[in-house]
Amino acid sequence: MRNLFTPLLVMAALPAFAQTQAVTGHVIGSDGVPVPGATIVERGTTNGVTSNADGAFSLSVQPQATLVISSVGYTSQTVAVGSRRTIDVTLAASATDLAEAVVVGYGTQTKADLTGSVAQLSSKEVGNQPVQSFEQSIQGKAAGVFIESSSGKLGQGIRVRVRGVSSISGGTQPLYVVDGVPVVADNLSSTTATTNPIADINPNDIESISVLKDGSASAIYGSRATNGVVLITTKRGKAGATRFNFNVQGGYSEPTHKREFLNSQEYVTLLTESLVNRGTTFAVPANIASRLSGYAGGVSDPLTYNTDWQDQVLQKAGFQQYDFNTSGGTDKTRFYLSGQYSKQKGIIVSNQYERIASRFNIDHQATKWLSFGLNLTATRSVNNRVPNDNAFSTPMQIVALAPITPLIDPRSGQVSGALDPTTGLPNTGFPFYYNPLLSIQGGSYITTVYRLLGNVYAQAKLTEGLLFRSELGTDVLTQNEEQYLSRVTSRNTGNTNGYAYNAATNDVKLVLNNYFSYKKTFAEDHALDVTVGTSYESSTIKGNSVTGTQFASDAYRTIDNASQITAGTSYTTGYTLVSYFARASYAFAGKYLVGASSRIDGSSRFGIERRYGIFPAGSIGWLISEESFMKNNPTLSLLKVRGSIGKTGNAGFPNFASRSLWTGANAGYVGTPGQRPYQIGNDFLTWESTVQYDAGLEYGLFNNRISGEVDIYRKNTTGLLLAQPLPGTSGFSTYNANVGSLRNQGIEFTLTTRNLVGDFNWTTSVNASINRNKVLDLAGPDILGSFLNRAQAGQPLGVFVGPEYAGVDPANGNALYYLNSANADGTINRNTTTNINLAANVPIGNPNPTWTGGITNTFSFKGFDLTATLVGVFGNQIYDGGAPFFSSSFNNGFDNQTRDQLNRWQKPGDITNVPKAIYGGGNGTGQSSRFVQNGDYGRLRSVLLGYNLPSTLAKRAYLQSARIFVQGYNLLTFTKYTGWDPEVSADYVTGGTNGSSNNISQGISFYTAPQARTYTIGLNLGF
Repeated sequence: MRNLFTPLLVMAALPAFAQTQAVTGHVIGSDGVPVPGATIVERGTTNGVTSNADGAFSLSVQPQATLVISSVGYTSQTVAVGSRRTIDVTLAASATDLAEAVVVGYGTQTKADLTGSVAQLSSKEVGNQPVQSFEQSIQGKAAGVFIESSSGKLGQGIRVRVRGVSSISGGTQPLYVVDGVPVVADNLSSTTATTNPIADINPNDIESISVLKDGSASAIYGSRATNGVVLITTKRGKAGATRFNFNVQGGYSEPTHKREFLNSQEYVTLLTESLVNRGTTFAVPANIASRLSGYAGGVSDPLTYNTDWQDQVLQKAGFQQYDFNTSGGTDKTRFYLSGQYSKQKGIIVSNQYERIASRFNIDHQATKWLSFGLNLTATRSVNNRVPNDNAFSTPMQIVALAPITPLIDPRSGQVSGALDPTTGLPNTGFPFYYNPLLSIQGGSYITTVYRLLGNVYAQAKLTEGLLFRSELGTDVLTQNEEQYLSRVTSRNTGNTNGYAYNAATNDVKLVLNNYFSYKKTFAEDHALDVTVGTSYESSTIKGNSVTGTQFASDAYRTIDNASQITAGTSYTTGYTLVSYFARASYAFAGKYLVGASSRIDGSSRFGIERRYGIFPAGSIGWLISEESFMKNNPTLSLLKVRGSIGKTGNAGFPNFASRSLWTGANAGYVGTPGQRPYQIGNDFLTWESTVQYDAGLEYGLFNNRISGEVDIYRKNTTGLLLAQPLPGTSGFSTYNANVGSLRNQGIEFTLTTRNLVGDFNWTTSVNASINRNKVLDLAGPDILGSFLNRAQAGQPLGVFVGPEYAGVDPANGNALYYLNSANADGTINRNTTTNINLAANVPIGNPNPTWTGGITNTFSFKGFDLTATLVGVFGNQIYDGGAPFFSSSFNNGFDNQTRDQLNRWQKPGDITNVPKAIYGGGNGTGQSSRFVQNGDYGRLRSVLLGYNLPSTLAKRAYLQSARIFVQGYNLLTFTKYTGWDPEVSADYVTGGTNGSSNNISQGISFYTAPQARTYTIGLNLGF
C-alpha cells in the first residue's frame, strides 16, 4: 500500500514544485558592507534563510511572493519578487531596535534594558573618511558630545567635551577604552601645540563606539569618568568563508576660507594716510617714499610688486589611502587581519601626516567552557609639523608682510630674507618681519610615533550564565621629535650656525582586568545581569631631550654633528591605579528596570589620607510600551522613561601633585651639587568629584517610523584641584588643594524619522544639545587665562572679560569705550571714554557654545545611496587675538591689514566702527570687545554618494561586492565670523603645561589656519 501512495504523493506535489522560483541575492548595509546573518523570509510563511558571511542568500519562493529582510541594527525591508531571479537589498541603519546590543563598561546590555545615557555609533559613521582621527568623523552625530578641531593642521589635538567642561586645572578629555584597555590619550608633544595619540587608531578598524554620558553609565570607570567614557570596539572575524576587502580612495584638500588683505595699491594708500596722520618726521614725503622703497626691496616704485603672501602658505594638497582586510574562520576559530596606508598633505605648506597601521585579532573556542583570544594593533605615524600659532616662523604669520614686498628679492635672486647682498649672510632687516618661508625652506619638525596596543584574554564558562574573564592589556607608545633649523633661519633663531633638537618619549601602560559576569532569566520574568571584578593599571613615562648648535654645514642635521651641546634633560614619571568594581541590572517582565554600579579606586596620584574613593551610581527605568494597555498601540510603538544619579571623579592631574618634592635643578653653587624644595605637599589632596543627575525619555511613533530620545541632566563638580596662595615666608607661592566648584546642566534631543520606506529609502537623524556651564566658587580671586579669558565665579568657564568697545567718535575718529562704572544710585554709567584704562572690565563674551547639533540625511535607491551631514555650533564668541595687529589701520605697526580697515574714519562726521588710521598710534588696539565676534556656524560636514554594483555584475569580475563612492568633507560653511574659520582654538594657548590656562583659554584665534575642504573618490572591493 505504501508503494502505491508514494508515487501519487510525488505526482500531487509536482505542480507546487513547478510553480516555485529560486531567488538569489546579497544583503548589504548602506555603507556597502555585506550583512551576514540577515533573515530573509517569504511573507506569510515560515519559508526563510539567513545570509552567509558575504551577505549572500538563496531561497525558493512562490510566484508573486514578497520577501521580508531584517537584521539586528537595520531597518526591515519588504521587497516584491515579481519575475526577478536576483535581488540585491541595501538595508538602512535602524533608528531603534530594543534587541540591539549596546557596549557598556565591562560588557554589553540590550537597548531595552539600558537605564543609562549612552550614545551608540557604528562603523558606518567612522569608516572611509578623509580624516586622521575617528573623532572628526562623528562630529555632530552624538547628542551631548562636542568635538572641535583646533585648526587645519594635521595630526593636531582635538577637543572632545562630553556634557561640558568639568574641570579648571585637570583633564577635560574623555577616557578612551579600546577593547577593554584604557589607552594613552595624553599629549606628549614637546611644544605647546598638542598632538593627538588617538589618531593612531585606524578608523576603519572600528566596529562600534559607545559614549557613556551620564553617571549611571560611566561610574563603572570611577575616578576617570567625569569627562565621559568612549568605548571603542574593533572589528572581529565571523564564522564563514574567508573574505577579503580592498578599499582605495584619493583626492585633494584646500582651505575652506581665506581672508582678504590689502593689495599693493590699498596698502600704500592706507599706510601713507596713517603716516601723515602720525605727523612729525613720519609725514615727510621723502621719508614715506624711502620707507615704501625699503619695503619693496629697494625699487623706486612701491607698486612694482603685488604679492599675495597668504597664497604662498595655503595650498591644495593631495590625499591617498589604501585599506585591506581579511576575516573568516570556523565556529571554533575566527580571525581578522587588516592593514592601512594613509598619506595626507596639509593645506599648510610643509605639513604632512602619514600613517601605517595593522591589526590582528583571533578568537578561539578551545572547549565548551574555555575560550581565549588576542587583539593586537601596531601603527607608525609620521607627522611633519609646523610651528605653533604664536611663532614668527609659523606659516600663517606670513600675512603680516607687505604686499609690496617681492617673493624673490631682486637683489639676491633668493626668497626675500634669505640673503643680504651686502654681507652674504641671512638678511636681518628685510623684510621688516622674519619671512616664515625661510623656515619651510631651511627647517623641519618631524614627530614619529611607534605604537603597540593590544590585549590577550581568556574566558571560562563556569556554569550556565556565569562567566569569568581575565584580560591583560598593554599600550606602548614611543614618540620621537626631531627638529632642525638651518642658517637661513638665523634671524628667527639667533646666529647659531644651525640648531637641532631631539626628544624621545616612551609611555608604557599595563592593564589587568579580572571579572565575573552572570546573566540569567528566572521564571521568564526576572532577568538579572551582574558583573563584579578588579582592575590594576600602571603607567610609566620616560623622556629625554638634547639640543645642539654650531654645525659645520646644513648637510649635517643630527645631534652628533653639533659642535656644541647646549641643553639636555631627562625625566621619569608614573602612576598606579587599583580598582574594584561591580555592576548589576534587573528587569522584571521586560519593563521594570533597575541598575546600580560602584567602583572603588585607589590612585598613587593623591594624598596618603585621600588615596581611595568610592563612586556609586543608581538608575531606574520603565518600558511603558510593554504594558498591556500599550501593547499593539498603532501610534505609540515605544515609550520608555529612565532616571539616574551617579558619582564620578577626575584624576587627570600631574602624577605628584600631592607630594612634597625636592629638586636638584638650579640648586648647585659654583659647581657643587645641591638640592632645594620644589613643591609643598598636601596629604589630603584627592580627585575632583562630580555628581550627575539624569532623566531621559525614549519614544517611537508609528511602528518606530519616528523615534528619539530626550535627556535632561545636571553635573555638579566639587573639590576642584586649584593652586592656592601661600605667604611668601613659607618659601612657596602656592600649594594644591581641593577647593571650588562648577556646574554643567543641559538638555539633549535626538530624533530619527524614516520618511520613506521601500525601494527608495529616506532617513533623517537630528540631534541637538544645550549646555550651560557656570563656575560656582573659586575660593579665591579670578584665574586668568590668555588674552581676555578667565575663570570667574558666577560666569561660564573661559568667559571673556574686558573693556566694552563703544565704536568711533564721529568728530575725531578716536576709539571709544563704555565706562561701565557704578553710579551712586547703583546704576551702570554708560558714558564713554577714549582712555581704555578708565573703562571697567565686564563680561563681553562666552567661548562656550549655547547649543550644538547635527542633521544627517540618508537616501538609498536600489544600488545608490547618498548621505549628507550638517553640523552646527551656536551661541559662542571668538576673540581674534591677531586682529589688534592686522585689523587696526596701522595703529599697531606696519603689518598688512584686512580689507575691512578701508572703512576707517577719515573726516568729521564719518560714521564707522574703524578708528582713524594713525601709524603706531594705538587708536583702538587695546584688548576689548572690538575683537570679539559671534562664532556661530553651520557646516556641511560631509556628503557621500555611493553605488553598489549588482552582485551578478560583480561576480563576472570574480568579486563578491563592488562599490564606488565620491565624497566631500567640509564643503560649505555658513557663518558671520570674519576670521579664517569659526571652528578654532589657537594651539599655543591650549597645549602648555599649565592645566588651568589650557582649560580657561577657549575660543581664541591667533593666526590659526582654517579647516580643510576635502574631495575624494574611492573604490571598495570584496572578494
